[in-house]
Parts: sequence; C-alpha cells; structure tokens
Amino acid sequence: MVHFRYSRWSGGTRDSLDSDSVFDQLNDYMNETGDLQQAMRRLMQKGMKGEKQTKGIEDLLSQVAKEMRKLYDEYRLQSAMDEVQDQLDSIVDQERQTLEQMDQEGNDVQDKKQFLNDLPGKSSEAIEKLTSYRFENAQAAKEFQQLVMQLEQIRKLENWLRREGSLFRGQTPMQLQQSQELMERMEDLRKLESQLSSMQLKDVDRELLERLLGADPKQDFEGVMRMQSLLEEGGYVLEQGERFELTPKGVRRVGQLALRDIYRQLRRDGMGHHATRNRGNQELLLETSRPYVQGDPLHINMVQTLKNALLHGGGVPVRIGPKDFAVYESEFNTRAATVLLLDMSWSMSWEGRFAAAKKVALAMESLVRPLHPRDYFGIVGFFTRAVELKAKDLPQATWNMGDPFTNLQDGLHLATEMLGKKPSANQQMIVITDGQPTAYCRQGRLYCEWPLSFGGISQRAAEETLKEVERITRKGIIINTFMLDDSPVLRGFVDDLTRINKGRAFYTRPDRLGEYLLVDYLSHQRKKV
Repeated sequence: MVHFRYSRWSGGTRDSLDSDSVFDQLNDYMNETGDLQQAMRRLMQKGMKGEKQTKGIEDLLSQVAKEMRKLYDEYRLQSAMDEVQDQLDSIVDQERQTLEQMDQEGNDVQDKKQFLNDLPGKSSEAIEKLTSYRFENAQAAKEFQQLVMQLEQIRKLENWLRREGSLFRGQTPMQLQQSQELMERMEDLRKLESQLSSMQLKDVDRELLERLLGADPKQDFEGVMRMQSLLEEGGYVLEQGERFELTPKGVRRVGQLALRDIYRQLRRDGMGHHATRNRGNQELLLETSRPYVQGDPLHINMVQTLKNALLHGGGVPVRIGPKDFAVYESEFNTRAATVLLLDMSWSMSWEGRFAAAKKVALAMESLVRPLHPRDYFGIVGFFTRAVELKAKDLPQATWNMGDPFTNLQDGLHLATEMLGKKPSANQQMIVITDGQPTAYCRQGRLYCEWPLSFGGISQRAAEETLKEVERITRKGIIINTFMLDDSPVLRGFVDDLTRINKGRAFYTRPDRLGEYLLVDYLSHQRKKV
C-alpha cells in the first residue's frame, strides 16, 4: 500500500482535486478503452483534463525528454575525447623523443619504437596496451599513470560517443571531468525516464525527480499519485494486488454518469411514445390536482378542497360538499420485467457502436434501480454465444474479437429463461445490434455460419432466430429492436422479426441511441390518467 504525506494548501490548482472529479475523468477514459486497468493507466499517463487540470506521467516524461534535448543541443562531448587523445599523443611523443636520443647514443631501442608505432587507434585500447610498457621518459611515465587512473572513465566516454556522439550537437566544449558529470546526469535522466515509463509509481525516486527537474514537477508527480489515493479514499476503486477493481459505489457512479451524458443530449421531438396498461403503483403529482370523481383513489388535496368549499359556500363553519373535493393527479406506473440484449460481436467495435450501446445499458441499469425499484432489469451479452452480464461487470464489458459471430438466437433464449424467473404482466426484451444473425444453437450444439456474401444473409441462422422469436411471442413477451445499421438485408430480417412479434424497430445512429432508447423506455413505463 502506498502512503502519502500532505502539506498545507499553497493555493495551487493541484489541491482542488476531489474524488468525484477524478472518477469522472477515469470514467471518460474507461469509455474510450472499455477496460478499468487501461483507464487507470491512461489517467496516470494523461492526468486530468477540463476545468480541474492535472499533469500526468506523459507530461513528466516530456520534461525529461526536454531536459535531455537541452543537454544534447548545448554540449559537444567529442571535445572531451579529443582532450584524452591529445594527452596520450603528448605522452607518446615525449617517449619517442627520449628513444631517439637513446638510439643516437647507441642503445638498442628498436623494439620499443616498434611497440609505440603499433599502438591501436582507439585511445582506451592504446592506454591498456601501454600499461605493459616500461617508459624511459620519467615525465611521460608520470603523466601516463594519471591517464591510467581515468581508463574506466575513458572507456565509458568512448561507449557514449559510439552510441550517442552524433546527438551532442552543441558548441560548448567539455573536459574529461565535465563529461563524467554530464554522463552521470544523462544516466540519471534515463533512469528517471525508465521509472516513469514503467508506471510503477511507488518505485519512482522522487528526490531524483526533484534534483533533475525541480520542485514543480515533483509536485505534479505527487498529484498523479494523489489521484489514485483519492479514488480509493472516495470508495470508487479498490486495489487488489497488481489490478484495480470497481467498488459497488464505482459501478453505480458509472451508470449515473452514463445517464447524465444521455440526458444532456436528450431531444424528445420525434421520439416514439406508446400507451401502457393501467396497472401498478401510483405516483402522486403534487403540482396538479383535479375534481374528485366517484371511484378515484382518495388522494385528497386538502388545501384545494377547503378553498373550493369557501368559494362555493363561504362563511364559518366551512361546509364541504361532494363537488368541493379535489384529488391529486396521479400516474400509474407499470411494473415491468426487462432484459436488454447487447450485441458484443466484432462489428460492434466500428464507429463507436459498442461504446454507445454500453453507455445506454449502464444508464438504463442506473435509471431503473432508483426510479423503478420493483422492476426487473437484466442484461445479456451475445456474440458467438450468449452470457448474462451483471451490473458490476458491465463497466468493463467490451466487444469480443475472438468470437466474431452474432448469436442472437442464443441471446433471446437466455433472456427468456431470465424473464421466466421474474413473473410480470409486462415483459419485454430490448435488442441493440448492428447485424443479422450468423450463429445459432440447436439440440445443445453450436453452429456458426458465415454469410453467403459480404453484407449477405446467413439463411439457417436467420431461420432459427425467427423460430426463437415465435416461441417468445407465444409467451407474450415484446421485443423492441434498436438497429445501428440499416442495410437492406438487415432491414429484411428485422422486418420479419417485428412482423412476427408485433414489437417495434428503431433505426438510429450510435450518438442518438441513448435518446431513443431511454425516452421510449420511460414512456412505456407510465401513462397519465
């Protein structure tokens, strides 16, 4: 567990963060990626956008890269190597002069001359070879010992020049000692870059970060760390080992945000409305009332009733007659059992279709729970097979590339089983899809069937799916289909489905799906009486 230490607020924007705003940003990233782990990583990388901006790891990495470019553009590292070569040449020249004098004096020094002539061109290799040579010039020997003490540094400098020498394009010359400091700084920057890139934030050396980049970047990094802390303290996210999980509160918040986003763009004009049966609980509309009619529930508006009596009779004591009674307007709420069938096949990844469909599923789940607590709302995901999706799994659900077929028949069958466990006079299925069926199940076996041509039909899959629709229709279950494509072949299949079931079909775009579906669902839920 990572521990954090906070200081007094200095008036900066970093301290304006709160758990709600951080989670809202995380939710935006989750909508983009469909995965909590990737969304958390993106939050750490990019930070907060919008009004409450906070830098992320990418900003810190950019500052590291900027600092490295600054060093590359300012210094000329080759000059340090030139200094070493000049020192070595001076030592060898001194020794050669001494050997010439000894040769003139009649001493046999030809082997030593040849040894010096055969020195390698690479400075470090020449120095290493000279360590086995016995100098005749005392001053040259003394200077050479100083050079030997720097041999490891010289090797390192040569390696740096081999790898990155061309990157140092500056005009500021460097001495050997300065090159050592430069290389150490570059190594520290690379180390910091590696720590930040790994996203293992607890392993980042904050003192190193401050020493290399300054106090502000260190505060920016602590802000990144604080975002994760706020998510945990706010009860939205739980860290389990190396993974993060949404808490129940986090799942609810995702649904609320999806519902908020859809309501923001709601345009009710042109939406389909239909009547519902007059059964279920009543909800009072306190802002309106009407005269009492025999048989009405006695939800009496006493203020309006007394007012009517005073207007009709006047005086005290107040005399109330039958015509004075006023009752509150009320609405009958239908009690419904609904299963949303969500297409998770590969084609749903196109044009943002799955992201829009999942947002609608989250919004509806979030809407039904508080507004219609007695309703049943289930979710089925279908691809090559169908699976039940729980509310806690929905935020991280995504389209399935490994199972690219569309088994709507299996989805309808599973939804029927789920509705069978939740008896209700009003049962319905809502199907969100972008394609006609390409898989089906029969006698416990799975069959997959590619269309006869691109955009064509899988004949057997379509027939088996429509047979399932017939069985559902006999149970009195309504199927409403929301299509994200309107190809002629798909329209033909949906027309057959609608004709059999007497439900309805909507053709819409991903960006309008939420408007159509939520308004239609709410209008189905209540009827004013």
